[in-house]
Parts: sequence; structure tokens; C-alpha cells
Amino acid sequence: MAETPNLSAADTVGRVRGYLVGLQARITNALETLEGEGGARFLADAWSKPLGEPLQGDGITKIMEGGRVFERAGCGFSHVRGPQLPPSATQHRPELAGAPFEAMGVSLVFHPRNPYVPTVHMNVRMIAAGHPGQTPTCWFGGGMDLTPYYGFEEDAVHFHRVCRDALAPFGDDKYPRFKQWCDEYFFLKHRNEQRGVGGVFFDDFSELGFEQSLALTQSVGDAFLGAYMPIVERRQAMPYGERERDFQLYRRGRYVEFNLVWDRGTHFGLQSGGRTESILLSMPPLVAWSYQRASEAGSPEEALMQQFLVRREWV
Repeated sequence: MAETPNLSAADTVGRVRGYLVGLQARITNALETLEGEGGARFLADAWSKPLGEPLQGDGITKIMEGGRVFERAGCGFSHVRGPQLPPSATQHRPELAGAPFEAMGVSLVFHPRNPYVPTVHMNVRMIAAGHPGQTPTCWFGGGMDLTPYYGFEEDAVHFHRVCRDALAPFGDDKYPRFKQWCDEYFFLKHRNEQRGVGGVFFDDFSELGFEQSLALTQSVGDAFLGAYMPIVERRQAMPYGERERDFQLYRRGRYVEFNLVWDRGTHFGLQSGGRTESILLSMPPLVAWSYQRASEAGSPEEALMQQFLVRREWV
């Protein structure tokens, strides 16, 4: 657990905040470029929580809906402070129970229109907490993971290779550890199913000290566009029909189940009094459920379940 004596200094907070706001802008600009001239654009919803609210702070929620490529894409930046950490953040840090905290991060989920383009999630964040009179303790978290509806080996390999390379400067152990962490975290226990083909995930991370832990987090954030956009460009024009669309909506149901039942970020936001509209920007615009649905033997839908939604080594 890394202590950061200068954490409360305005320049330290400003440096991290500046990086996150810039990352949000880079990513949303890239999606607008892909949508093309005259295409869908992000709505930027700046918000603030004044004194008297459970949390104080501000943020920018950017949301795109009804695009040519992205049916719904949400990318939010938030920077909030609260009087005490919620239970979801202190289960591994009991000594900080009830401590005031400060948190900032960028979180995104993109739901493409074409079923052959996978949904993606990424977030990077920093949390600091400490009881009055104590030096604040800071830790980082984040990662990215890919959720295809139709599996392509080259897409999964590419995504994992970029994740591996982003972590390589920080030690050979980081990708295998964070890949396993992602597989274990993005798992629907009540379904005994993986959510997707994984990626990397880390939380409560401070073992490299403040500067290097921040650098690792930034490396993950900076790698996102290179990990995801080539896959979108490869798949966005593939023809599809009602069958593929129906399967996409069915699998989106699993995404909703995970976010509402298991996701610690969702729980943290709701438990701490966060902004509900921003917290739930990860929800897809359309979704469906089917009772005990089974895929046809030998179909691409069955291949997704048997070959891709399993824990395996991709690189």
C-alpha cells in the first residue's frame, strides 16, 4: 500500500486529472472520426455535486447514441470526494473503513451496432483515502476487456497482445497476473460463464510506488485505442441479419446481469451516492433475455460459448 505524502498537493491531483480528461477526449474524438463526417457525435454533459450532496465533485459524461458504428457509447470522467469510503472499497482495507476519500477516473463501455463488432469496456482510476491527521493512502485500478458476440481468433489475440505489451515495461509478471485477475473478475458466477474473452484487470494496486503505479495505469489507458479500434475497423462492414442481431441482444443480457449483480465499480458508485445516470452509462440501449436458450450444434453461436467464453491463453 503506497503512501503519497504529496497526494493532496494541487499539482499532483491536477496532473492525474489532466491526464484523465485528455484520455477521455482522445478516445471520444477517435470514435467520432470513425463515425465519419455528418455522423453521430458525443453529447458532453458536464455535472457537479455541490456541498450538501453525499459526494462533492464534478465530471463530464460523454454519450453517443444512434451512431452508424456505435449504437451506444458512453465515456465518463469523474472526480469526487466523500466523507467515508463505501463498503465495496474497504473490504480489503479495513483500516480505512469510514475514512474520507477522493476518487477520479475514466470509464467507458461501447456497444456497437454490428453484432460482429465486440462490446468493449475500459477504465482507469485512482483512489486516495485517509483518516484525519494521517498521510493519505493512494491506490490505482483499471483494465480493459472484450466481449464478442461472434468469436474471431485474430481479434482476441490482437487485443491480448496489446494488453501484454502495455504492461511489459512494468515486469513480466504483470500481464499473466492481470489477465488471470480479469478472467476471474469478469465471470458470471450465477451462470458459470465468462463475460467475454477477457483482457487485463487490476485493483487496489500500489506495489510499484506512486509514480510507477500511475505510469502503469496510464500505459493501460493509452493502449486502449490500439487494442480496440483495429478490431472495429475490421468488422464494422460485415453483413449480418436478424439471426445475428437477435443473438447479440440475447448476449447483451449477460452484460447487464454482470454490471448490476457483480461489478464493484457500479456498486461503489451507487453506494457512495454517485450520479446514477453516469454510473449506468454502461447499459446497452436494447437487450433481450430467453428462457434456457440453446444454440444449434456446430453454429457460430455455439462456437462462441465453447471456444471463446472459456479461460484460455491467447498470447
